[in-house]
Amino acid sequence: MGAGRWRRVRLPLPALHTAVTARVWSPDQDTDRLLLAHDGPEYQRRGGLAEHATGAGCHLVLLPPGERDEWYSACDPYAESLALDVLPRLRSRLGVHRVVGAGVSLGALAMLHAQRCHPAGFAGLFLQSGSFFQPRHDRQESGFRRWSRIVRYVRRVLTTGRGPAVPTTMTCGAAEENLANNRDMAVALRRQGYPVRLAVGPGGHDWPAWRAALDPHLTTLLGDAWPELR
Repeated sequence: MGAGRWRRVRLPLPALHTAVTARVWSPDQDTDRLLLAHDGPEYQRRGGLAEHATGAGCHLVLLPPGERDEWYSACDPYAESLALDVLPRLRSRLGVHRVVGAGVSLGALAMLHAQRCHPAGFAGLFLQSGSFFQPRHDRQESGFRRWSRIVRYVRRVLTTGRGPAVPTTMTCGAAEENLANNRDMAVALRRQGYPVRLAVGPGGHDWPAWRAALDPHLTTLLGDAWPELR
């Protein structure tokens, strides 16, 4: 890893009446760039996210999942807390202004949801195997307790004419059940003005596949969001 340091930062989530403690890596040099990751501790432990952040010379914030099934399922209070409380606190504390959000599975859905609800806070999205459930593709997921809320939200996104576009990279494994819904989402976002790349690679809905997709796709996305890195 490059020169920098880790610390822990407590982040209140007022709309959810709670708080989380995130691990934060900051480079020694000043930068206004931030990579914000859902499922952050596991993304680092099993995905090796920090080496990509340090290579880009950006701050890295590893958000713990908290009440994951609730918060990451197109939950408006979570999106509000993330965009209106967490990001302003990080901007003030770290001096950052250009944020790329990253997530896998439900975490990818939640990051897209937050960006679309509060677009001013985001410069790019890196979404791996997003849980963009649709009844025609994903009926096997219908037992999930927030299935209906996710389906309603995804339908709304897919039928919107224009969106708050930012550079977006999506990755998905060729063996995944939800490849079809990722393809549909990529088409919809592209139609709405998002510069979208969808990378389909080997593997399934698991950490080995997500980790393998980081290089080169995350690096490329960070260059799209932060052109000075190219």
